[in-house]
Amino acid sequence: MRNLAAIAVATCLAACGNEQAPPSAPPTVEQAPRDANALTADGWGPLRIGMSMAEITAALGPDANPDAVGGPDPESCNQFRPERAPEGMLLMVEQGVLTRISLIGESALKTDRGFGIGDTAAELKAAYGASAVANPHHYSGLPAEYIAAWTNVQPAPGEYVQDANARGIVYETGLDSRVESVHAGGTSIQYVEGCL
Repeated sequence: MRNLAAIAVATCLAACGNEQAPPSAPPTVEQAPRDANALTADGWGPLRIGMSMAEITAALGPDANPDAVGGPDPESCNQFRPERAPEGMLLMVEQGVLTRISLIGESALKTDRGFGIGDTAAELKAAYGASAVANPHHYSGLPAEYIAAWTNVQPAPGEYVQDANARGIVYETGLDSRVESVHAGGTSIQYVEGCL
């Protein structure tokens, strides 16, 4: 009887030890790494929307052209290009805080969706789908447009976003329906003329 009990215990232990572990979750497919040089609604490279002027200067140097006037009241709003910023990049600082990063002229930089100067309105709208809000250009009218893609709000066409926490990217297109400038950041991406 003792041998039978020992065999039963040994069999039970052997069976318990051979239990298979539950199947693990299938491996996930990692997303493609984000281009560190891409402009996003939150910033670019070392720049983040909300940084102070001292942080901007530490990251990219002082104003490359300190004698230029970047806004009607530089103390409240100023646009400038830091010495080490890429060509075609302008920063907007309001009340001492970075609120907008713009790509203009011949800038070769792209957004995190792969768009930049020269891309078409049709390409933007196809890529962004319903999250793209298009409005006629303030000065040129249609077909020139402002095509906005907000990351955390969804305004109706023509609605001015006032939420201080809103972040987005606006692509400004010309009469040829091609992107002429890109603005990323907070509500200041809606300004139609520099600091206004």
